[in-house]
Amino acid sequence: MLIQRTHRIRRSITSCFLPPLVRLFHSSSSTMAKSKFEYVRNFETDDTCLRNCYIVVRLDGRNFHKFAEKHKFTKPNDNRALGLMTRSAHSVMEELEDIIVAYGQSDEFSFVFKRTSNWFKRRASKLMTHVASQFSSSYVFYWKKFFGEKPLLYPPGFDGRVVLYPSNHNLRDYLSWRQADCHVNNLYNTVFWTLVHKGGLTTSRQRTGTLAADKNEILFSEFDMNYNNESALHRKGTTLIWEKQDETVTKQVKLPNEEEKEVHVTRSRKRVRALHCDIIGEQFWEDHPDILEDDDNS
Repeated sequence: MLIQRTHRIRRSITSCFLPPLVRLFHSSSSTMAKSKFEYVRNFETDDTCLRNCYIVVRLDGRNFHKFAEKHKFTKPNDNRALGLMTRSAHSVMEELEDIIVAYGQSDEFSFVFKRTSNWFKRRASKLMTHVASQFSSSYVFYWKKFFGEKPLLYPPGFDGRVVLYPSNHNLRDYLSWRQADCHVNNLYNTVFWTLVHKGGLTTSRQRTGTLAADKNEILFSEFDMNYNNESALHRKGTTLIWEKQDETVTKQVKLPNEEEKEVHVTRSRKRVRALHCDIIGEQFWEDHPDILEDDDNS
C-alpha cells in the first residue's frame, strides 16, 4: 500500500511541473487513441508471412504489351528497356538489403528475402507495396538515363504477389521456372520477329513451329543464325546478387607536427552485381554458396 501511494504522489508531483500544453497534448492524444472509432482496426487482417520461409515478391508489368507499343520498344528485345528494369531492381535491393537475390526477364522481376528477414515485421502487404513503389518510382526516375530525350508518355504500372518457399529446393525450382520461362519466350520471340523483319512475314502469319528444335532449325537453315550465339542477357535474363568489393579511398590525416599526409584506406563494401548466367544448374550455386541458408538451420 505504501509503495502504491508513493507512486501516486510521484505522478501527481510530476504532472504539476509539466507545462500545461504538454499535459493537454498528452491528455488529448490518450483520448484520441481510445476514441470510439478505434474499433475499425479490428477489420485489418493478419498477413504476417510464415517464419523460416524465403519470401519472394514478384512484380509484373501491367499491360506492358501496350506500353511497349506506345513507346516503340525494339522487337524482340529492347536493351534500353531491359537496362531500365535492371536499374530499377538494383534500386530496390539497395533499399532493402535483406533481399539476397533477384531475377528478372522481360517485364518482370522476382525479389527473394532471406528466411530470417524481419523487415516490416514480415507483413506481406508492406513488403509487396514497398517493393512495387520503389521499383515503379525508380523506373520513372531513371527513364531518361536509358531512353534519352524519348518522352515517357504515361506512367508504367506493376502488380505484385508474395509467395513463400520453405526450402532451398523449392526456391531453386521457382527461380529455375522463371529462367526456363525466359528461354521459351525469348526463343519464340526471336524466331517470330526474325521472320517478320528478315523473312517478310506479317505479324498475323506465324510458322514458328511448336518444338524448340523446329525454331532453332528455322533460324539456322533460313537465316544462318545460331540461337546459342544470341546475347546471354536475352537468353538467360538478369540475376542480381550481393558481392563484396574492395574500395580504396584517399584521406587527409593530420600529423602531430600539424602537417597533413595522404593516406590510402581500403575497405570492403557490398555492391549489387548483375549476372547473365545459368541459374538452373549447380555451378551458379556452388560459386555463390552464401545466397542460400542451410535447410537444417532454418
